[in-house]
Amino acid sequence: MSAERAKPLVIGIAGGSASGKTTLAKRLADSLSDLRVEVFAMDRYFRPVKPQMVAPFTRIVYEDHNSPDSFDLAQLVHDLDERLAAPTPPQIIIVEGLMTLQDDAIRSRLDLRLFIDVQSDERIVRRLKRNMARGMDMDEIATFYLDSVRYRHQEYVEPSRWHADLVLNGSQPSETALQLVLEWIRHHAPPAHADGDSYNVNPHYAGE
Repeated sequence: MSAERAKPLVIGIAGGSASGKTTLAKRLADSLSDLRVEVFAMDRYFRPVKPQMVAPFTRIVYEDHNSPDSFDLAQLVHDLDERLAAPTPPQIIIVEGLMTLQDDAIRSRLDLRLFIDVQSDERIVRRLKRNMARGMDMDEIATFYLDSVRYRHQEYVEPSRWHADLVLNGSQPSETALQLVLEWIRHHAPPAHADGDSYNVNPHYAGE
């Protein structure tokens, strides 16, 4: 088998905030526990000092968490390339995050591109539940979403869906779709190295 074929299979997962990207990455990794899997979560690459944005209508200035400049994507690509070139690389690498399909450098390294589609009203409800559980105030969460998140979604995330090989229903996740993705991954995954472990989580992985 050629060295090219032996490289890890790289799966990219994109979608809006609270669409279920991390959940899908975990389901895939758990279902592929007999293979060597690493997950790169883009949230681990948030810049310590984030850019600012001015809300289009309220003119409130916010710390921007939802633009390409909010992340150190060059570092993510560097770390990804290191794992791709490692002497004993994983068989599968999963990259999940807002800009996974938006960024040219990341997208060019993907073998399978997935986009999770969830309507905005459902995603804001999920954000409310998630962030209130973390101690945030409902008005704070809603205002930030309406002033910032939804505009960045339309600007950067939503257009990236056209780069997807497959768009998945994130409102009512399909077990059939999941099994089709898993079957494709298993069919295209490179063989394991003799000294490889099974399921590994990259240090840049962040759970929901």
